[in-house]
Amino acid sequence: MCAIVLSLGPEADPAIFRRMLTVLAPRGEVTETRYENGLLAGVRRLRVVDRERAVQPWTSADERWVLCYNGEVFNHHELRGELTRLGYRFRSLSDTEVVLAAFLHWGERMVTRLRGEYAFAVVERATGRAYLVRDPLGVKPLYWTRTPGCLHLASEVKALVGHGTQIAEVPPGHHGWVDADGQLRLRPYLDLLRLGEGLPVVDDPDEAALLVRAALTDSIRVRVDTDLTVGVVLSGGLDSSLALLHVRELHPDCVAVTVGVPESPDVAYARRLAVDLGVPHEVVELRPRDIRLADIREAIRISELTEYGDIINAVVSVPIFRRLRELGVKVVLTGDGSDELFGGYPMYHEVGPEASRRLFLHKIRNLCRTELQRVDRASMGHGVEARVPFLDLNLVELAMRLPVALKLREGQEKWIVRRAFADLLPDYVRRRPKNPMSYSSGLHERARLYKPLFARLHRQYGYHLLEPVRRDFDTVLTRCGNDLDRAIAAGRARPDYTVLEHARDLVGAARWNAAPMVRRLVGPRRTRGDEEAPLPG
Repeated sequence: MCAIVLSLGPEADPAIFRRMLTVLAPRGEVTETRYENGLLAGVRRLRVVDRERAVQPWTSADERWVLCYNGEVFNHHELRGELTRLGYRFRSLSDTEVVLAAFLHWGERMVTRLRGEYAFAVVERATGRAYLVRDPLGVKPLYWTRTPGCLHLASEVKALVGHGTQIAEVPPGHHGWVDADGQLRLRPYLDLLRLGEGLPVVDDPDEAALLVRAALTDSIRVRVDTDLTVGVVLSGGLDSSLALLHVRELHPDCVAVTVGVPESPDVAYARRLAVDLGVPHEVVELRPRDIRLADIREAIRISELTEYGDIINAVVSVPIFRRLRELGVKVVLTGDGSDELFGGYPMYHEVGPEASRRLFLHKIRNLCRTELQRVDRASMGHGVEARVPFLDLNLVELAMRLPVALKLREGQEKWIVRRAFADLLPDYVRRRPKNPMSYSSGLHERARLYKPLFARLHRQYGYHLLEPVRRDFDTVLTRCGNDLDRAIAAGRARPDYTVLEHARDLVGAARWNAAPMVRRLVGPRRTRGDEEAPLPG
């Protein structure tokens, strides 16, 4: 819900600090700062919870500690009740204050109590040392760089590139301290690769369906606990349809937003579901020819992404969140993460169970720098907070306990999710195969025309100070026969595409983009009485 920026150390410069904060202005509505010798702390706050009183940087009652906080802790009501019984007196209804109160009472152990999507820094004013935390999946970002006499922290890379120094991230699921000398000592508080380890495998379909249903419903419930309108990014597929079905029941003040080519199946499915549910529906019509170099440049600037496929996805995502901002929607739910958890990718089913589990864990661990990075930057770049219910830690842990046989069955991916909500999902959604919204409409192929320029644009923005642009890991994995070890080695050996690969990609994209023109020239003319094919269902 915010952008946070800090400069810690004797050489902290107010002018540089203000420039860093200005770069992240789109992430929020109001700028709130604190200036002290050796401590410059600021937040660009998107007002969602206790909008008038949750002013940041938040200071403890004794003024010893200062908190800069991005995101939301969804169990803050429960934590507030527990801390109140322990004697803490709250000054607001914000989850911001709950986070600092939890730190004051439980210290570093507080991270095991938080349920949410967050990144924050707690600074001890007298010493200048700071405690840093990032959520287990890395939904919310936090980066840092060092200059002589100063450590800089920010929510996005673009706020730090002006220093010209190497940039690093606080890894997901890590916490630790920055001492007065500027040295970071971070360690994991949760290991995603071992999540669910030691717990029994859930291989009974009925039990698994009940558990998946309960976990996802609860995950969505806590993410719509707001008096604001809730948006849903609706592709017309299984995951976003489930999100909309739940939001419609749990928070009737909602709106769905879809992007796509007007005549695409994705838009047709999305329109049909929104009508069936009686939900207001905004369609951002986007044709392949509408995507220009300026759109590619803007997607790269906003997203800071490194893999080509993610950059192309960002090109399609930006118009969605731009429209949500125009509608005044601050909170939105997406279906991201379901494919990774429940076997939505073919590679999970082309290898044995053990290799499939390794691929599954690799995808989950890397979401922070692929899908989740795209969602965070594209949404917050337009002052919209995107929440990802499929990546609630409870649901992730459950998914790790489900065998692949429950994720793919009878030739259908995400079988257990369809089974869990069979009575809620319309048949035309439940039976629809996976069909990514932008691939089916040709938007990806149009963006692919500009792929040879991605690396240069990425460097122009200075994002190489964190990580260079590199080939899509899924492409490398496919060429390596879904052998994870070979793919990782191949990615390290040759991180970027060769000139020949770019040429082949360009020829393929050009051929695809030329096809509609050829069809229009040689095909029969459409008459006014022609009807479109009916929607499957």
